[in-house]
Amino acid sequence: MPPVTSPGAASRVLSVQGVSRHYPRSPRPAVRSASFAVGEGTTLAIVGESGAGKSTLCRMLVGLESPDSGQVLLDGQRVIARPGRVSRLQMVFQDPYSSLNPLHNVGWSVAEPMLGLSRAQRRAEVGRLLTLVGIAAARSAERPAAFSGGQLQRIALARALAARPRVLVCDEPTSALDVSIQAQILNLILRLQEEERFACVLVTHDLGVVRVLANDVLVLRGGEVVEHAAADDLFAHPEHEYTRSLLAAVQHETAPGPAVAAAPARSGGEPDDDD
Repeated sequence: MPPVTSPGAASRVLSVQGVSRHYPRSPRPAVRSASFAVGEGTTLAIVGESGAGKSTLCRMLVGLESPDSGQVLLDGQRVIARPGRVSRLQMVFQDPYSSLNPLHNVGWSVAEPMLGLSRAQRRAEVGRLLTLVGIAAARSAERPAAFSGGQLQRIALARALAARPRVLVCDEPTSALDVSIQAQILNLILRLQEEERFACVLVTHDLGVVRVLANDVLVLRGGEVVEHAAADDLFAHPEHEYTRSLLAAVQHETAPGPAVAAAPARSGGEPDDDD
């Protein structure tokens, strides 16, 4: 596999060095010797079929699981989850319904990562973040059950941004949502990244989304990285047979799906209301 040019040391935010994870009852590693880097303000898409190891890799990136070997570095420091500390490497999960505490109002959830702020400062910052993602600040006192799936994913993004992340890891952030609002979430991620300058690692099975959002692409198969390339190069000249098969599987489509068609390639714009 020809190597992709890694971000320069000055711009490298996330560095993954030979991480592997093998579960005891599995015949093969979930992830084997994965290495890559992500630069400031850029997006790396991780693609592959179900069972390729994408979610396991994401969980290792944010410290929810420890690799059996290798290491994950954020700004040169090893990522280790520590209770009571807020990481600047945040994750937005696939299911927005399970990512927020149903017993607390959404303002409480968004404020949870805000350490060292007064009550008034937290209230103001919660209002700012909710407004930023297109949710009225006045709704901060409502519980998750009062919101739609798309709105909950916006709130989950606000909560992640409350930690002022250097890297945002998104594990299939639109797959649990209706097609009609997927583009809104993709547009929102693009706009927030441009404003906040965080790096993004995006797990998705939708190659149309990859074409719109990603600067670079990592292809996983059976836990192994089989290709890592700039997005334009990968779509134009895929090197690995598996990558070519993934692209061939969607070549019969004459146009991208609704979520992709509505999302401008790496541009901003105000989010639509999905009440």
